Amino acid sequence: MSFPPVTVDHDRLRLGPLRLTFQRTLRIPEQGLHPLPPGLGSFPLRRVEDYPDTVPAAWRERGGVMLPVYQREAMWLSFHADEPAALQVGVGNVCAISGESRQDRLSRSPQNYAPLPRQPWLDGINAGDGFIRQFVAVPLGLGVTVEGQVTGEEVHGGVQLRLVGLTADALEAWRRQPVTRSAARSAMPLAGAAPDMGLGAGGRMRQQIATDTRPLTDYDEQRSARVFVHLCSAAQWAAITGETPPPTPVDREAYVQHGLPWFDHYDADADDLPAADALAEVTPVGEALDEVDPPFTPVDPKDVVQLKDASGDEVAPGDW
Repeated sequence: MSFPPVTVDHDRLRLGPLRLTFQRTLRIPEQGLHPLPPGLGSFPLRRVEDYPDTVPAAWRERGGVMLPVYQREAMWLSFHADEPAALQVGVGNVCAISGESRQDRLSRSPQNYAPLPRQPWLDGINAGDGFIRQFVAVPLGLGVTVEGQVTGEEVHGGVQLRLVGLTADALEAWRRQPVTRSAARSAMPLAGAAPDMGLGAGGRMRQQIATDTRPLTDYDEQRSARVFVHLCSAAQWAAITGETPPPTPVDREAYVQHGLPWFDHYDADADDLPAADALAEVTPVGEALDEVDPPFTPVDPKDVVQLKDASGDEVAPGDW
C-alpha cells in the first residue's frame, strides 16, 4: 500500500497522511534560551514544474516545491499527521536530528527522524539536550549553513523531506487504540538570480525531539513519500513566479512590547533525544558572520503559553 503523490494545496504540503506547513516566525536572538515563537502565517509554496522556463535547470531536475525566504529569516515546520509516521528532515542533505548525512532509511542509532504525531513541530536542528537552534535562511557560498559547517561544502541547500508510514499490521493495531488529542500552537497570519538559499543555525529555544517508542519493524520503508523544498531569495521568487514575496515578519521587539504570546511545550511522556554531536558544534549564523544581535527585551513569563498533551480527551477511532 503506497502513498499517493505529494501534493500542494493552499500552501500546505501533503505527504501521505501528513499535512505540513512552513511557518514564518520571529528570528530569536542567538544569546540566551527562549520560548517558542508563534507562527506568523505560512510561507507560500509553488510547484517547481509549474515554472519550467524560469527556474534554474538544477531545480527542474530535482523537482519538488519552492518557497520565498529573506536572508536571516527564520522558519519552523508544523506537522499534522492523520496516522503515525516517521519524518526525516534534511537541511542541505544533513539530517536535522542526527547530524549525519541524510539517508533514505530509518535508523535508531542514532535516531534520524521525528516520530509523528508525537512531534508536532520542528523549529531547528537538534543542537543540545532539551533545546534546538532555530532554522535561519542564509545564502549558499558563505559556508555558514548547517550543510557547510558539518560537511565542509554547500552542494544541496534547501530542505529535504521523506515520510515513512507504518506497516499494514502496525497501522491496524494503532487504529484499535484510543487517540490522544495533541497540543496546538497558534499560527497568526500577517496582514538577476540571487544565490540559492540553505538553512543555518540561529538562537536557542526550548524544544524536545521525541525519542520514538515504536520498533523500527513497525515502519514500512516502501510506504514512503519524499520531496525537495527549494528556498528562494526574494529576488529569485519574483523572477521565477512574477509574484511579490511576502513582507518581512514583524521584529521581535515589537512583538514583545505588544505582549503577544510565546509558547512552551513539554511532553512528560516523551523522552528527549540527546544532542547530535555534529549539530551541537554548529556556529550560529550571526556569530559566523560576525554580526552581533542588539540587546533584547526579555519575554514576560505571563506571555508564555504552556502547551501540553491533553490527558483525558481520548476518542476510540473504531474500525475503518
